[in-house]
Amino acid sequence: MNSKLKMILGVFAVVLVAAGAAGGAMMYMKSQEAVAGTEKTAHAEPKKEKSDKPVKYVTLDKVIVMLKRSPNETVNHYLSTDLVLATDDKGEKETKAHLPLLRAVAVRTLSSHTLAEASSMTVEQYAAQLNKTFDASYASDDREKPFGEVMIGKLIVE
Repeated sequence: MNSKLKMILGVFAVVLVAAGAAGGAMMYMKSQEAVAGTEKTAHAEPKKEKSDKPVKYVTLDKVIVMLKRSPNETVNHYLSTDLVLATDDKGEKETKAHLPLLRAVAVRTLSSHTLAEASSMTVEQYAAQLNKTFDASYASDDREKPFGEVMIGKLIVE
């Protein structure tokens, strides 16, 4: 009887230690998630402050580009998009005057993709890429961008 009692107490002790270790591991993982979440919010870009100025939208319709061909591909593929530029009253006229430049920059950017790349990108990725390219274009010309951001109004990859 003594050996059975020792066996039961031993099993109980092992279960108790395992449960404690599992609980400790869970608490450790939760604390690491909290730290990672804090670091992500610390490294996130600050939100843009909303202005009281009315927002105007200027459209750049029918930007159509032929996508790069992959090796051994004989069929042409196209990407068509309509861009929407968010601006204010002050920048609306200047934005409209810059539409030919914006079309050329968009065509140069979008035509660098193959069909596989273009098909795998999301609308948000296209908008982010175009915003980055427009920012770089205006920075290289040492001019202020007359609009806030570019949004995708329509996107067709064929």
